Amino acid sequence: MLSIDDLKFGGHGLIPAIVVDASTKEVLTLAYMNRESLEITMKEGRTCFWSRSRQELWRKGETSGNIQYVVDITADCDRDALVIRVNKTGPACHLGTDSCFHDKVFIGESPEPFSVKGLYGLLEGRKRDLPEGSYTTYLFQKGLDKILKKVGEESTEVIIAGKAEDKAETIYEIADLMYHVMVLMVEMGISVGDVMAELASRHVIDHKVKQEKMTK
Repeated sequence: MLSIDDLKFGGHGLIPAIVVDASTKEVLTLAYMNRESLEITMKEGRTCFWSRSRQELWRKGETSGNIQYVVDITADCDRDALVIRVNKTGPACHLGTDSCFHDKVFIGESPEPFSVKGLYGLLEGRKRDLPEGSYTTYLFQKGLDKILKKVGEESTEVIIAGKAEDKAETIYEIADLMYHVMVLMVEMGISVGDVMAELASRHVIDHKVKQEKMTK
């Protein structure tokens, strides 16, 4: 375990800190810390940075309410940069987006692996652009009631397939349900991070077991 004294604070006594969502693994922002802000972060368990533009300390979420609770802090091999994993209560960017990194500069030929976050971004694009001939466009144009109806229908299909103990069909129907639930999330402005943060805030399995025992 390193101490603050082992770290190398560079020009102007600052060390770069890459903030990452502990649940989604998404890079949220790049900020800077001096020794004092790092000490505050470690003491309070929430991120505190040094503002280079204002030349002052700033606790993330102090005015916005979008607090970042620290999971752990790791230094790189040269000990002159940090990665801070956090659980956040709201957007990381001052523009209101989950991450400050959203403007692509280059897209290579290697296909991006599938991810729930990637699917969510695709659905956001469908809602924004509404391309013709897209089923997703159709859902967004029909609105919330239609989306909710499809979520209900797909939930029933999952139950039927599960009751039949048909694994392949159940997987297929769960995928359909997940897609429609994510369309609902985009429609309502609920991010993947919001759901992950809610799950992280409670012990889901233990909580459900306790509920079942209480209802018997």
